Amino acid sequence: MNNPGNFVCGEWVQGQGEGQLLYNAVTGDVIGAASSKGLDFAAMLDFARQKGNPALRKMTFHERGLMLRALALHLREHLDTFYNISYQTGATKADSWVDVEGGIGNLFSYASLRRKFPDEPFCLDGEGHNLSKTGSFMAQHFLIPKEGVAIHINAFNFPVWGMLEKIAVNLLAGVPAVVKPATITCYLTEVVVRQIIASGILPAGALQLICGSAGDLLDHVTSQDVITFTGSASTGLMLKANKRVLEENVPFTMEADSLNCIVLGEDVTPNMPEWDIFIKEVRKEMTTKAGQKCTAIRRIFVPANKLEDVHIALGKALAQTTIGSPLNDKVRMGSLAGISQRNEVKQQVQKLLASSQIIYGSLDSVEVIDADAAKGAFISPLLLLNENPLHSAEVHAVEAFGPVSTLMPYHSLDEAIHLSKMGKGSLCSSIVTANEKIAKQYVLSAGTHHGRILILNNECAKESTGHGSPLPLLVHGGPGRAGGGEEMGGIRGVKHYMQRVAVQGTPTMITEVGNVYQPHAKQTEDAIHPFRKYFEELQIGETLVTAKRTITEADIVNFANLSWDHFYAHTDHTSLEGTMFEKPVAHGYFIMSAAAGLFVDAKKGPVLLNYGIDELRFTKPVYAGTTIGVKLTVKEKVKQERKEPADIPKGIVKWYVEVFDDANETVAVATILTMVKLRD
Repeated sequence: MNNPGNFVCGEWVQGQGEGQLLYNAVTGDVIGAASSKGLDFAAMLDFARQKGNPALRKMTFHERGLMLRALALHLREHLDTFYNISYQTGATKADSWVDVEGGIGNLFSYASLRRKFPDEPFCLDGEGHNLSKTGSFMAQHFLIPKEGVAIHINAFNFPVWGMLEKIAVNLLAGVPAVVKPATITCYLTEVVVRQIIASGILPAGALQLICGSAGDLLDHVTSQDVITFTGSASTGLMLKANKRVLEENVPFTMEADSLNCIVLGEDVTPNMPEWDIFIKEVRKEMTTKAGQKCTAIRRIFVPANKLEDVHIALGKALAQTTIGSPLNDKVRMGSLAGISQRNEVKQQVQKLLASSQIIYGSLDSVEVIDADAAKGAFISPLLLLNENPLHSAEVHAVEAFGPVSTLMPYHSLDEAIHLSKMGKGSLCSSIVTANEKIAKQYVLSAGTHHGRILILNNECAKESTGHGSPLPLLVHGGPGRAGGGEEMGGIRGVKHYMQRVAVQGTPTMITEVGNVYQPHAKQTEDAIHPFRKYFEELQIGETLVTAKRTITEADIVNFANLSWDHFYAHTDHTSLEGTMFEKPVAHGYFIMSAAAGLFVDAKKGPVLLNYGIDELRFTKPVYAGTTIGVKLTVKEKVKQERKEPADIPKGIVKWYVEVFDDANETVAVATILTMVKLRD
């Protein structure tokens, strides 16, 4: 036997005792045993806080992102190993692709997300707030990595993706992790972690692994830690109610299995492409991972007058699903994760049968290829029918975590929306419709009870990621029964592992702390034009005050002719009555062009190009005869990575541009971006 180990305090160790037996889900053979008995869980958390946390906190977002990218590239070199072991969990090649390469894809996604953050260990959160009349007092929210550890307690169904989708987020945020996968499939998680540790890419203490029971792990958490849990709602509630978790107010994100639903729009008929799309989506969600997905479709709502047609079509589709050993290329559905899981599914189906009936499949038999149906954890896809869903409690409360779904009728869209909500909160829902009004009504009415909604039709079907695919940049979670939490979500997810702190002070102080120029902060001038300076020579707050220029009527007319912008406010003296303008006003874009003419240094130098304009606002009309000047201030600097050795070393400089008139009042503000060379 090959017993999975625990990675604790920088070392691989075996738990004491015989441990929990682990089985090949396809053959029923024992493949090892997992134990965490004897581990010092308090020491693990201390090691993460004292070693991993300081190392990650010192790194910038960009450094952490590049670390994730390197890790993803390393893991891709070992795909064959991961796939071979994944088959033992009962997963097909397609299932394993979602788990293994989907998890690695999350690392790549969060590595790329580094570009949305500054090249700093922390970041600003939102805009600053001026709190005074004279601009001498302000506030800004900051996000700073927590000083604790992320504790991930994961489910059995995605032993790779479940880990990687979570650690990608906490590592980018600058927080280490302790991962506790479900024991039944922990042997696959362990193999991936061994490769992560062997790579040497993560700093010491950034990742630890528990294969077996979590013991008293949660009894040692602190307020700086973050807990995430994926699994059953009952287990999640038990963990969330831990005395220490409550005393320390430890953030607890729960993602629980839910009774996700799909709705066939009233507009869809059997001759429409959306009909086939609907049938295909239901079959896929019932059979992918043998239905062992927290996002799988459990409830199918169709118009009552199409119930029989859907029943027949789904039966034909499910009959095409070949079941058996994942090593056979013809197999489209493997086994459940273990015999115990199959027993659990059958028990739950029996509860559903109190008000439903099986219309496809069998609880007692299943035909398999290259496998023994008795020894392996195989089960037939089961389609149930419930003809009275408004008055059946079980179908909205009981989940059979396998290839099981229930077909139900509805008589109006309002009724379908009501039925969708009877699941008391889900991770996701889908509606298949070609009608925009139906889609709008469903989303806005049912959205309160679902974490994600897919609107599926013929236009997006080919490129759609599907009902059950959580995406790195979208939140994965849902209200009520689904746990009330959220994972991933791009920038949103990263913020879960950071402390938001409101900082008040002078703009100069906030500028110094955040390394981003704030309006009204101290500005410094230099005899050398800032466009003559290399990236590393420019200082935050460095300002150029330009010469001035008087705007003429000829300027306004010429710009209108050049741009073809003959909007009445610029050119028609007779149409200004009832407007806010006294006379023809200069084009806003001309004012910015004129401003550029004032602050740009024309000679060739370190500035390579104009990269764009953000947050442009025109705050006061400019008429002919007005004299304008510009203040150009270094607001923020972001160094860019070289994609190729021959690339020019460079960075993006964000400039705060203030255009003012002869009354010294601001007429326009903007953030202008330029690409600037580094000296080295």
